[in-house]
Amino acid sequence: MLTMLSRWFRSPPEAKASRVPSSVAFYVAGQAVWTPRDYAALAREGFQKNAVVHRAVRLVSEAAASLPLVLKVRGGEVTEHPVLDLLAHPNGREGGQRFLESVFGHLLVSGNAYVEAVSVDGAPRELYALRPDRMRVVPGPDGWAAAYDYTVGARTIRFAQGSDPVPPVLHLTLFHPADDHYGLSPMEAAATALDIHNAAGAWNKALLDNAARPSGALVVGGGVLTEAQFSRLKEELAENYQGAGNAGRPLLLEGGLDWKPLSLSPKDMDFVEAKAAAAREIALAFGVPPLLLGLPGDNTHANYAEANRAFYRQTVIPLARRTAQAVAQWLAPAFGEPLVLEPDLDAIEALASERESLWRRVSAATFLTDDERREAVGYGRRGRGERGVQVLQGDGMGRPSS
Repeated sequence: MLTMLSRWFRSPPEAKASRVPSSVAFYVAGQAVWTPRDYAALAREGFQKNAVVHRAVRLVSEAAASLPLVLKVRGGEVTEHPVLDLLAHPNGREGGQRFLESVFGHLLVSGNAYVEAVSVDGAPRELYALRPDRMRVVPGPDGWAAAYDYTVGARTIRFAQGSDPVPPVLHLTLFHPADDHYGLSPMEAAATALDIHNAAGAWNKALLDNAARPSGALVVGGGVLTEAQFSRLKEELAENYQGAGNAGRPLLLEGGLDWKPLSLSPKDMDFVEAKAAAAREIALAFGVPPLLLGLPGDNTHANYAEANRAFYRQTVIPLARRTAQAVAQWLAPAFGEPLVLEPDLDAIEALASERESLWRRVSAATFLTDDERREAVGYGRRGRGERGVQVLQGDGMGRPSS
């Protein structure tokens, strides 16, 4: 009997290129009237069904993944290194930007992201972004993660940490004040606003399905309708007068019936403002200025360019920087030396005006030496025998002109 039941309920096996192709963090469900606070529900009700959440996640993940990364070894910038090659071509199925988009997307939706390293002779050769809906943290005696269990159907693979120079799984999290192992998703913090926004959209859809106007009342002029008359009247209204296809169709009444339309009071119309407020609250949780999402009624930023700069400074750069630092620290043992991986801020077009302003101020500081000017704008001191570079003006992108 147990064998038969296991055949019925067992999920079909999945074929993956890596040992495990996806991972997950489990959450305790929220109250019954709200969307459950688990990855599947948040992904379904948020990213898949809510336009504001969908655009916010894509905006942050695509912007963070598009930032070029700079690798420094022993204080000097290098342009050729196995880590750079690995990040540019993480595996045979996707490029570097597509890979990072998946990592950032998982991080924003679930608060957790998992990256698997496939190593050969202790050196990482491929990286895979794992879905955070099948991974479970296995704490060790000291309370920290000693292993990760990845489950697909009835099969579970355990990744033991610390067995190789590079642990097989990198677990990235967003800060969670009440959990030692799993991160907190911005979508979970905005779950109430998400439910309000979705409910308002469903209300509008139902309103359109009912001829895009409030319902009314049929008043019987005299007497009482029999059960058969009442059922016939309901059927005729449902078949001939409800739905968007019957909008504006005249209502034919007989037998002393009178139609009394019902209107919405200003108080009933508060749902419109509630939906707009919920959309702004969702944008706030993800750190995206409402102006960039096309949300009306928010004049915090004077213009689009100002909102774009704030978006990069407050959301994209911190997320990309902390992720790059974690990846560099994770991969460094395979190369026997500390690595520093960080986004190249000079390549961000949205910050070009800030860099140009910095170059102008540094150029005007005649009391600084060439080496001090180089350090002030993010470059190291020139090498021995290298000619000094006079900082006069930028090229409009925050870089010195030759």
